[in-house]
Amino acid sequence: MSEITLALAKGRTAKDSMKLLTKAGIVFPDFDTKSRKLVFYNENKSIRMIYVKAIDVTTYVEQGAADIGIVGRDNILEAEADLYELLDLQLGKCRFSIASLHEKSIERGRRYKVASKYTNVARKFFERKGIDVEVIKLNGSVELAPLIDMAHFILDIVETGSTIKENGLTIIEDVEQISTRLVVNKASFATKTTEIQRVIDQLKVALEEE
Repeated sequence: MSEITLALAKGRTAKDSMKLLTKAGIVFPDFDTKSRKLVFYNENKSIRMIYVKAIDVTTYVEQGAADIGIVGRDNILEAEADLYELLDLQLGKCRFSIASLHEKSIERGRRYKVASKYTNVARKFFERKGIDVEVIKLNGSVELAPLIDMAHFILDIVETGSTIKENGLTIIEDVEQISTRLVVNKASFATKTTEIQRVIDQLKVALEEE
């Protein structure tokens, strides 16, 4: 049996992801979100887990350093990585939304400035609408951009919408539903099909029991 490497995203869904893995019978005894360790093994050493920043998971999987990854669809869409997205783990549900302070709708024939951490997602969304935009990269406090006339719109992850409302912005349009997904390296899926499919099947059973 070949060892497989799993890349797990750090962040807000890490604990829930670990709970799901444990429920699926995939247990990493030494794992602790507060630990500085980066590599963990399951009980029978058949799975090595690397604990990495969410933004890097798709890179590890695409490059083959990890066979499978658990990461939010926001990072998958932004990375535009060449990999398989095989299972929705139903964790960390939220959505990409467009919001604005002054604009009431997105109109053709105008050029807009859009602020977002997710520049590829934002650019593609407006391209599909045939709208010309300048996308401004911001890594935090995206809601500030319309307040200081830096941008007409923002594209951001929205869960409850409270941050948007508290800053006087209005959601104009929802772009995409987001949740945590299982992604797989294409070459690994061909060479380690049995091992990877076993993990997928175990997770599916755990999800059905939710």
